[in-house]
Amino acid sequence: MNDEPWLPSAAAGALTVALAAVVSVVLIIALFPLLRRYALARPSARSSHTTPTPQGGGIAVLAATLAAIALALELRLLGASLDVALAVVLVSAVMMACLGAFDDIRPLPVMPRLVLQTVVVAGVVYALPPHLQVFAPLPWWSERALLVLGGLWFVNLVNFMDGIDWMTVAEVMPLTATLVLLALFGALPPKAAVVALALAGGMLGFAYFNRPVAKLFLGDVGSLPIGLILGWLLLLVASEGHLLAAILMPLYYLADSTITLFRRLLRREKVFQAHRTHFYQLATARGFAVIEVVARVFLVNICLCALAILVVLIPETAAHVAAAAVAVMLVAWLLLGFARGKRLSGDALPR
Repeated sequence: MNDEPWLPSAAAGALTVALAAVVSVVLIIALFPLLRRYALARPSARSSHTTPTPQGGGIAVLAATLAAIALALELRLLGASLDVALAVVLVSAVMMACLGAFDDIRPLPVMPRLVLQTVVVAGVVYALPPHLQVFAPLPWWSERALLVLGGLWFVNLVNFMDGIDWMTVAEVMPLTATLVLLALFGALPPKAAVVALALAGGMLGFAYFNRPVAKLFLGDVGSLPIGLILGWLLLLVASEGHLLAAILMPLYYLADSTITLFRRLLRREKVFQAHRTHFYQLATARGFAVIEVVARVFLVNICLCALAILVVLIPETAAHVAAAAVAVMLVAWLLLGFARGKRLSGDALPR
């Protein structure tokens, strides 16, 4: 086997991650005084923190991601190039970040916020290649409508799940690493690898400041565009004939948010009101330390991503059924453990 193509790709990937991480750190340090002055997240019904903490770190993450992508495309790293769909995604991510920034400073009413988010997601879906299809039996127009709804839900669930320190880091890092591996296996185009590497680097730079106890939060300015980018990358995986892999990778996020939503609907609660009833939030209220929660989520995400790679590499139905069953059991174990919490004792009290 000739390893020569791998070496440039590895170097290009490392350069993309390193550049995004460095830019993210530098921007966070530069912006921190302004964020501390103008963008404090004060404790609320949804918060897990108890003291005002600056938010808006997502500005640095997105800017670093875009800078690394621009350099990688300019140098043709990994053989990637800019096309209309990618350009629309990047512009839409900026638009989603602007919407999030406004909402961080002066919260928007629910309906205008959802309408604006829908317009942005619809733009991304509209720019997809006409031949791209995930659900072949469905008419083209109905699938596109479902993609808009699914994209809107995914953007918001990433926002919902960004509720404790390192939670989004524990989701983004395994997903982006897996997406890069899938691209190396030929299951994704090079542009997807570039975007995933750049996003991983941006989040890596942010991770230091968001470690428990966090000194900085992403804010909606970060979680919304990150959700959009991740959703687009997962859509590319599904469009390559790997729908199950695209579902397995974010399965914990999907399960926690979706089950929580239906539980609140059954209880006739106002689903758009701030709350702390996600499973990971229940865990912190029932004896788990934040680091214990995110460590469990991170490990389960690694397992889910490994199963996603398995179903891409092994096309047999039996392997897919087995992987899906294992994934469901893993996520169920995690959710049930979070819901039960710890048995509270003198050395296991909620913090």
